[in-house]
Amino acid sequence: MAGPAVLHTATDQVLTLTLNRPESLNALTPGQREEVIGLLSEASATAEVRAVVITGTGRGFCAGADLRGAGAPGERLVGDVARTLRTGAQRLIAAVLDCEKPVIAAVNGTAAGLGAHLAFACDLVLAAESARFIEVFVRRGLVPDGGGAYLLPRLVGPQRAKELMFFGDALTAPDAERLGLVNRVVRDEELEKTARAWAERLAAGPTRALALTKQLVNASLDTDRAAAFAAEAAAQEINMTTADAQEGVRSFVERRGAEFRGR
Repeated sequence: MAGPAVLHTATDQVLTLTLNRPESLNALTPGQREEVIGLLSEASATAEVRAVVITGTGRGFCAGADLRGAGAPGERLVGDVARTLRTGAQRLIAAVLDCEKPVIAAVNGTAAGLGAHLAFACDLVLAAESARFIEVFVRRGLVPDGGGAYLLPRLVGPQRAKELMFFGDALTAPDAERLGLVNRVVRDEELEKTARAWAERLAAGPTRALALTKQLVNASLDTDRAAAFAAEAAAQEINMTTADAQEGVRSFVERRGAEFRGR
């Protein structure tokens, strides 16, 4: 394996996380997973990071969890599998959903199983024309995990989610865009450039307002109208104390473009 398993660079207030095990289509090892979780947590707490991009090297975005090092299953106690999921794949998906900075998936190739769910958990999804999304679990006789049964129905509705999960067919990038799983499909050679442009645009935005907006949208399908309206009012109350909100109002009054600083 050449180089670190997760490459990470921070330039112009954009943190780019690149899964770097192309020989395995970037199947995630436990060590990689923990590193990504840690980097996302750091991004939330670092003022200098205002947007995140997740992508992969080679032909794969992420082929799911790497099971090759697990060996033959030994005797399991009741609760072992559930505990492994709670502390592993589910923590990864939660780390993306809970990151206080906008997260873009730049899907450069195959996204299967947990890899597909990693992409779907991101706030925006860009896909190369060659990308494919596969709910591979049924092919192995498994129940979808890594938040799939939570994410997919919210993105495409229950019937479409069941179709994808019951059959496990590969979904092309254009079909994923048509279903609403992908924001935009671009030519392979334009993926990195487009993701960078989107991330830099987000990084120049009102960072705290974006974080609160993400929080409101992610919670909206799990609550009733009264609770959603109360959360919206509370978020706006908090946001109006930020320097960016004050700059936004001031720039409107002064008829000029706003200059947000993420504070």
